[in-house]
Amino acid sequence: MQTLPLERVPPAPVLVRGLAVLRTREAGVVLFILGLGLALHAWTGRFLTPTNLANVLLNSAPTAVVALGMTLVILTGGIDVSVGSTLGVTAVLLGYAATAGWHLGLLIAIGVLSGLVLGMVNGGLVARAGVMPIIATLATLSLYRALTFQLLRGKWIADIPPVLRPLGLGTVGGVPVAALLALALTLLFAYVTARRPLGRHIYAVGGNAEAARLAGIDVARVAFVVYGVTGMLVGVAALLYVGQTGFVQSNTGVGFELQVIAAVVLGGTSILGGRGSVVGSVLGAVLVGQIKNGLILMNVSGLAEGMVAGVLILLAVAVDLLRTRRGTP
Repeated sequence: MQTLPLERVPPAPVLVRGLAVLRTREAGVVLFILGLGLALHAWTGRFLTPTNLANVLLNSAPTAVVALGMTLVILTGGIDVSVGSTLGVTAVLLGYAATAGWHLGLLIAIGVLSGLVLGMVNGGLVARAGVMPIIATLATLSLYRALTFQLLRGKWIADIPPVLRPLGLGTVGGVPVAALLALALTLLFAYVTARRPLGRHIYAVGGNAEAARLAGIDVARVAFVVYGVTGMLVGVAALLYVGQTGFVQSNTGVGFELQVIAAVVLGGTSILGGRGSVVGSVLGAVLVGQIKNGLILMNVSGLAEGMVAGVLILLAVAVDLLRTRRGTP
């Protein structure tokens, strides 16, 4: 029987693809999540219980949803530090509308549309007025926070009717509805970024904006769209937030931007733009939620959460810069 020489034997595609997947940043985050989970369970004895794991997914869902949009923004080379304040304004509007007895469908429309409008303001400042993203969104961070205080006038919106509770706290087969919604949005955004022209344009703008413009891509339009989409996703996160807490106060959303940015950079998206994935960002959101949950189980003060988020961002950015200098993809 004739046999092929060894050098002519084609490589096994499945094996090659499997090895390539194991070398990705996303695979590294998954392994880190698994290892940290085992360590937290060994430390506390409570982390890997079904109830606690469901809590991690539930609490990670709002961060994961907004991280999808933040990934698009950072891929274009921008940043949006106003998402926490956007969440605050949207949550206040939802709180007043729910207290007035509005229907669930109308509440969803209010959340999505108000977030979209606030995001489009950011997009207009960055894409149309030419303001640097960090400056534009710092300005709207303060503006939206002041608007939240003005709308609440120092009061809380308490005893919000449970109309949003199915979104915030509902489960299907033991899995939180919020986590299933985040998963569905992740699949949609993964498809768009990998398969649709808009996704290719986002990566092109982040890789080299001038080259993208010369190639015929409307750079300003891409930037406007990603900020608007991010605002819309913040509106979705506000629906989950109000459904989970049942109240809104003046500091709602404070520090939320740190969690989202930490999730995106931990998930492997380059802060310099042009490299990363929405799947990695969602894994990063789970990691951030896992760390927050672990701190609670270890009875660490909530004040430490902001410090941990800041340290994680610095570490992730340092790793990203090191990988960029070495030319590692």
